[in-house]
Amino acid sequence: MPPLYAVPRSRRISMHRPLDSETASTTPFHRPTLTLVPLVPEPTDATEVMQKFWFLDEELAPALVAAPIVAPVIALPAPGGRIARALASSTLSHFHRLMIAALVANIVFAVTLSLDVATLSKLALGNFAVAICIRQHYVVNALFWIATRAPTSWPLAIRRQCAKVYHFGGIHVGGAIAGTAWFIAFTVSALLDASSLPLALLVIIIAQAIVLVAICAWSMPWVRAKHHDTFEIVKRLGGWTSLALLWPQTILLGGTVELVVLGVITFSVALPWLRLRKVPVELVVPSSHVALARFDYGVTPFAGSSTAISRNPLLEWHSFANVPAPGQPGYRLTISRAGDWTGKLIDDRPSHVWVKGIPTAGVANIEVLFKRVVYIATGSGIGPCLPHLLANKVPAKLIWATRNARKTYGDALVDEILVEHPDALIWDTHERGKPDMVQLAYQALVETGAEAVICISNKKLTWEVVTGLESRGIPAYGAIWDS
Repeated sequence: MPPLYAVPRSRRISMHRPLDSETASTTPFHRPTLTLVPLVPEPTDATEVMQKFWFLDEELAPALVAAPIVAPVIALPAPGGRIARALASSTLSHFHRLMIAALVANIVFAVTLSLDVATLSKLALGNFAVAICIRQHYVVNALFWIATRAPTSWPLAIRRQCAKVYHFGGIHVGGAIAGTAWFIAFTVSALLDASSLPLALLVIIIAQAIVLVAICAWSMPWVRAKHHDTFEIVKRLGGWTSLALLWPQTILLGGTVELVVLGVITFSVALPWLRLRKVPVELVVPSSHVALARFDYGVTPFAGSSTAISRNPLLEWHSFANVPAPGQPGYRLTISRAGDWTGKLIDDRPSHVWVKGIPTAGVANIEVLFKRVVYIATGSGIGPCLPHLLANKVPAKLIWATRNARKTYGDALVDEILVEHPDALIWDTHERGKPDMVQLAYQALVETGAEAVICISNKKLTWEVVTGLESRGIPAYGAIWDS
């Protein structure tokens, strides 16, 4: 039996604060590097303390009543050097590396090509094609399929890079920025040569440039975060307007290849809308914070995919992780109150919503690249983890920090998780406060022999966990909020 350690509740030990002499005198074992966490139910009186811990001095018994019985936590290793920390940071994430690679490729084109009006137009169109098609649902699913073909027998160094496939949005952003830059250069060249171009074409070019600049302005991270709903409207309506303007522009400029590329772009944009439908939904609301949406309209998505739903398909769409139940048709979505739209959905409980496109692979699909993983979730972040936990294709350890899980999400959902993962750690933040998720993730990784950590949480905590582990050489993954 492993040793147990007990300390009074008022003297819990923090890994960030060394033991002082007073604490050490009342602690059976003095180990300054340890953090102590609850292990077994707490004793309720001095008699029970002495029955359980007969080896302690009787004078300590009253002080140990209701003290948590705790086990030593595995200390985090020190972060790597400057290069390791820089590569693990969000600034040099794979998303930004792909974006930079796309921009560098365009710089090479700028240096090596003869940049006349026709070439500028082609470069702009080509970049827009890449930016749009890389986000197409079928392309996304294909990218995930290819990346997850790597067997677990391959070296971890290779598999951990394949798992970064979900950063493909960097190509989207890089292509969109480069395409807009090329189009602005094309607009300037066209205006300098205005006398040789039809007036109608000049008007279209100027209008297109204004639309593209507006989309880029609203896509800036700080603007998008503050005015997300407006950003979605500008991006969607602006994108459609831009596509509509490209057709007369391309026809007036001529070019068979350009028309073919534009046709591919149009088909890519239109395809999800060809699957637009209004479907019934059954909403179960276990608390005012969350709704469990049940769908059964003939579609059973694969575990780890997401579906976009809307109440007004022309203006606003929100994607949620699909939770199919093994052996049952349909699927569920876990929707938490995170803004006006989700709040109204929970309060109104509509009978129907709109869906479009096909189920699209999400970040947690990379689990198959590893022999064993640790899932870190906070609050409704359990939603994207849930289908993988229920499918149980890859051995996993769950750490879920949330406020009163049973009261918020219902007994049925919590019990469903515990049936498949009885060793799951469900941390009640109301009773125990917010935990050190990096520490918990690392300890679970070491104890279970897992190869990677997948974190589904808010942006701040996700980056804290991912960068905190990656800087120590541990494969860690989480959403990147690139859309």
